[in-house]
Amino acid sequence: MSGKFITFEGGEGSGKTTVAKMIEEALNQDGYQVLLTREPGGVKIAEEIRNIIVDEKNSCIDPKTEALLFAASRRQHLIEKVKPVLDHGGIVICDRFIDSSLVYQGIGRNLGIDKVYQMNLFATEGIMPDKTFFFNIKPEIALKRLKTDESREVNRLDLESLEFHQKVYEGYCLIAQRYKDRIVSIDASGSIKEVFKTIYQQIKLEL
Repeated sequence: MSGKFITFEGGEGSGKTTVAKMIEEALNQDGYQVLLTREPGGVKIAEEIRNIIVDEKNSCIDPKTEALLFAASRRQHLIEKVKPVLDHGGIVICDRFIDSSLVYQGIGRNLGIDKVYQMNLFATEGIMPDKTFFFNIKPEIALKRLKTDESREVNRLDLESLEFHQKVYEGYCLIAQRYKDRIVSIDASGSIKEVFKTIYQQIKLEL
């Protein structure tokens, strides 16, 4: 790969999806060719798997089944959409990637970070982001944001308990330390414009 693979991570309501769109627009205006995509989803098969994962009716999904579905969606999305752009030297900004599985399934579902990581290595063949931005914001603050955003889809993970979201947040803090050479922790409690400016400046240094 010769391109740049940048991922945005964080809990529900952290603002990463909004900022990702702003970053894409700004980079395009600066003359860069950018692919903005998301996980789970991004391509037809992966989106169909996403529909199973996020459906509120599927509350009975076993944790290992959930982890495997995420990995399957990731594989299809990576091979069909992300890797071709990277191989041609392009820039990919992805809203969530492997770190989400490490945190949501590895810690949130108690499957273990290392087990989920090994599962995903099979799916990704070792492909990892060049840089990851963790939107660091306490879950109780982020979840309040969700209640005021009527345009956002409500999915099964949004309906988890505050205790679950707290575990997810603590998980992100943990992996941000474990992979500190790759993951940059960004204070996401400020305004969207402030967060955008901070991340945009750091991305430009990477390009």
